[in-house]
Amino acid sequence: MPDGRPVGGCDAPVGGQAVLEGVMMRGISSWAVACRKPDGEIEVTSEPIVSWAKRHRVLRLPVVRGVVALGESLKVGFRAMGISANAQITEEDDFTEIGGWLWGLTIAGSLLIAITLFFLVPVALTSLVKDWLGSAFLFWLVEGILRTLIFIGYIAAISRLPDLRRVFQYHGAEHKTISCFEAGEELTPANAARYSQMHPRCGTSFLLIVMVLAIFVFAPLGLPEWYWLFISRVLGIPLIAGLSYEVIKWAGRNRAKAWVRGLMWPGLMLQSLTTREPDADQLEVAIAALEEVLAVEGTELRERTSPIEIVA
Repeated sequence: MPDGRPVGGCDAPVGGQAVLEGVMMRGISSWAVACRKPDGEIEVTSEPIVSWAKRHRVLRLPVVRGVVALGESLKVGFRAMGISANAQITEEDDFTEIGGWLWGLTIAGSLLIAITLFFLVPVALTSLVKDWLGSAFLFWLVEGILRTLIFIGYIAAISRLPDLRRVFQYHGAEHKTISCFEAGEELTPANAARYSQMHPRCGTSFLLIVMVLAIFVFAPLGLPEWYWLFISRVLGIPLIAGLSYEVIKWAGRNRAKAWVRGLMWPGLMLQSLTTREPDADQLEVAIAALEEVLAVEGTELRERTSPIEIVA
């Protein structure tokens, strides 16, 4: 069975995201989201995108480009989520389309919860035993371990929610479809089904790298006052994200090496919680999203003209 690595096709900068009953696929200059509507039809919506990294040379510098990629991914991802949610609304539903200030508050609230749970809570808990630890080394080590455990625990908890199972199946469909395309095979549900539901450029692996790298980024700060600890954890997020991007970019391009796959193994294992084996209908939706992107920029993708490596 193919394992998701390019085997003679293109290593194009294609990425994606699972959404409600669908998949978003992003290329270099466009992105598309395909959703299975309640009536069974596949609705495809696409929009152009001009990468910020193409506008300014400084945004293509190492680490900086990772922050740019993360910002773009969040913007496109939340937009795709809104489209997929609206696609599930029927005339019989007593709902209005999602958007406007309410959707903005939802996004802001989600980011605030993530920052609090994965960065502020670990440093707060570790501060409770700060005097007992007695050294800066033990402080940032314990904080980092707590952060990683909270993250893994969160992933494990949400993976058990029945309502998220179909989202995780679409996540697997996204990975299989991207791997099929990278291998240069024809995009059909049967071909895509042969590939792994895991991918080294997955956002789950990216987030695990963020948790681990944070240990080393915060270490040089020592043990300042509690308010500086909190401020540093918030302000340090862009730097950590940029460094994590460089790691996953490097791993994606060196995935054929056994020792690189060994380093990325924990992230791949974590994907076993956030992906599920998709069915043919879900693969069909993922393929519809990718084909929409390819219809706009197929040649450009295969020539790899993008300064940004996109998280799968």
